[in-house]
Amino acid sequence: MDNREILKKHVSKFVSLTDEQLDYFLSHFKEHSFKKGQVLIGEGDKVEKEYFVLSGCLKAFYINDETKMYILQFAMPTWWTSDYSALYNSTRASINVDCITDAEVLSLSSTDREKMCSEVHAIEHFFRWRTNRGYVASQRRLLSFMNSDAKARYEELMQLYPELYNIVPKQLIAAYLGVSRETLSRLYSHHTGK
Repeated sequence: MDNREILKKHVSKFVSLTDEQLDYFLSHFKEHSFKKGQVLIGEGDKVEKEYFVLSGCLKAFYINDETKMYILQFAMPTWWTSDYSALYNSTRASINVDCITDAEVLSLSSTDREKMCSEVHAIEHFFRWRTNRGYVASQRRLLSFMNSDAKARYEELMQLYPELYNIVPKQLIAAYLGVSRETLSRLYSHHTGK
């Protein structure tokens, strides 16, 4: 499937656009290929784009003053990522986004997104729906951290995204769950019965 077809199929699941509107929408995206480890957004960068993942896997993360990594998001195909706080508030990035694997992405500038949203109601509806969905996911994750132990968080992650364990290095899954690599190994062994 052609890269723009992937985005077209994704958008068409949620809103109805005419062929002309879809072409207009797709014309605002730029294709990029990134290698494993390559940085899309670094802390302190000016953030002007968001990214739609076509293939591969990205991670959005924060490193604190003690150089401990906290993973905010894994972004797999048909997922969106950026430093949304910096993007929407025109501030510098406080998080990083890089590639866990080689990746193909489409980028969209904030300016183009706003222009399209003001011109085509269905596009505005799509981005509002997507933002709301992201907010709900963030809230669910925060509640999980407040109310669940590491075992329950691990099981929830594996139930929602079973393919993660085969794509993402174990130390990154541990950082996402807020546990040590050793704890993750115990959780995995217990979960699989190995």
